[in-house]
Amino acid sequence: MASESCDVCERSVRIAGGIGDLWNFAFESTQGLTLELTDGSEFFLCFDCMERLPEDREPTAEDVSDLRDRTDPVEEDGNAFWHWG
Repeated sequence: MASESCDVCERSVRIAGGIGDLWNFAFESTQGLTLELTDGSEFFLCFDCMERLPEDREPTAEDVSDLRDRTDPVEEDGNAFWHWG
């Protein structure tokens, strides 16, 4: 089981398919993706933050930065692999 922090909200989200999943039989899905944007930038975002990016055009690093400025970091609640409540 692997995890990575979202570059916007800083929540640790699950990345499925690692070698650890073979041993513990975890079948949960991935909760974020690394996005390679058209301006050449790359960010790991959880699905919740990804949905908040502009839909009317290709997002850029500036859009991710603006989203980060508008988003308070999520406080850890002990349930590190689930972003939604």
